[in-house]
Amino acid sequence: MRALERARLGAYGPGEFVGQESFMRADEIRELARHAVIAPSVSVLDLCCGIGGPGRLITRETGCDYLGVDYSADAIDMARRLAGDLPCRFEVARIPPVPAGPFEVVILLETILAFPEKEPLLREIAGALVAGGRFACTVEAGAPLTEVEREEMPDADTVWLVPAEEVLASLDRVGLRACRREDRTSAHAAMAEALLRAFVADASEIAAEIGRQALEELLCAHRLWSEWLRCGRVRKIALVAEKVG
Repeated sequence: MRALERARLGAYGPGEFVGQESFMRADEIRELARHAVIAPSVSVLDLCCGIGGPGRLITRETGCDYLGVDYSADAIDMARRLAGDLPCRFEVARIPPVPAGPFEVVILLETILAFPEKEPLLREIAGALVAGGRFACTVEAGAPLTEVEREEMPDADTVWLVPAEEVLASLDRVGLRACRREDRTSAHAAMAEALLRAFVADASEIAAEIGRQALEELLCAHRLWSEWLRCGRVRKIALVAEKVG
């Protein structure tokens, strides 16, 4: 087992690591899927799915009709290999545009912060949903990063925070009514800290796998997320919204 994967397994705890690249544990993924009413044969579009850990979990446990899309061909290749015989489909696609569908559920986990403009993306998501369809996502809510914070955060060009109220207002404007909202800040702060401790403990072996600079950026990002979540600079919100009309 590779050191990075071993560290993540230890940080998440028994049964909670399913190949996700986020601060969500498996039980949170299941809960969000349940509130989005993902069930057998329900058509699900997973945007920015990465290597598809949450998608594999959801497909295995619900029997949904799952399609995951990501811009990284390498990530999609790995997702397909890891899916094995599961009836998951994965495609390489840049987002936006959002695949036309229609779909009964669209999910976007731990990635909305990578989009500088949220409302155009949400409008496309609403357009891809059937009437009454659900959108399930997690949102990193807070004021935009300052220039100092952008200098501190690795890959700051993928970190575009927005206040929760702006996200909710955008959902309303595109015809998505928020029907569930849950604050996951404390849980994600604890997860960021657990991952940071695990990465530090296995730092030498992880550096041998990914390189010293990549390790330092990984540690820096997790320190910042841990600090911001603990002090309230950023809040993590799990949302489910329903398409109106």
